[in-house]
Amino acid sequence: MNDVLGQAIFDHYHKLPGGKLWINNKYGPKEEMPIATYFRGEDDMPDIEWMALEQCRGKVLDIGAGAGSHALLLQEQDVDVTAIDISPLCVKTMQERGVIKATEADIFTYQAKFDTLLLLMNGIGLAGTLTGLKDLLIHLKTLLNKGGQLLFDSSDIAYLYEGNLPKQGYYGEIQYQYEYKKLKTEWFNWLYIDEHTLQQIAIETGYTMEVLIEDEFGQYR
Repeated sequence: MNDVLGQAIFDHYHKLPGGKLWINNKYGPKEEMPIATYFRGEDDMPDIEWMALEQCRGKVLDIGAGAGSHALLLQEQDVDVTAIDISPLCVKTMQERGVIKATEADIFTYQAKFDTLLLLMNGIGLAGTLTGLKDLLIHLKTLLNKGGQLLFDSSDIAYLYEGNLPKQGYYGEIQYQYEYKKLKTEWFNWLYIDEHTLQQIAIETGYTMEVLIEDEFGQYR
């Protein structure tokens, strides 16, 4: 694995000479992803993330934890939280920042039981496609204790197309590529899903869905 995001996060934490983290896409110009976003403190987090953290209960699994900022805040509240990421450098950074339970793992093969599964910063997007989301939701049910909950945010990105939605496939299935220094990842699929479509998939996979907050940009949790 070309650990581009992990390298950017690791370098930023250690104040090493680096560069900008770019996200290439296939619908427009590349965009800069400010690396500091992964290191936000409580005062810099949006309401949509704060509400999710306040809703966490029992044993928590922070999936795709990045630099561990959410896990650290939960730890401060004496929450039993485990943070996982597929990136070894992200995990190393989390450990150095003080995340007690930080593990390198792939959520698609991970096995353990929790009361809350947390996927913030559109973490559910790792499903990649609508079909992938169904498979992921079915797998995540095996990680939940009875009465457990799944907390995540996503966005309706129809606005990107200015009224001209693609005729093939679902418009929220996007392809991205990370670029940092002279490193690039392979292109990968990422999913943004609108509320209506998510509601349908939730019902199909046996979940009860509730939208707790929505902002003016179409982002919801």
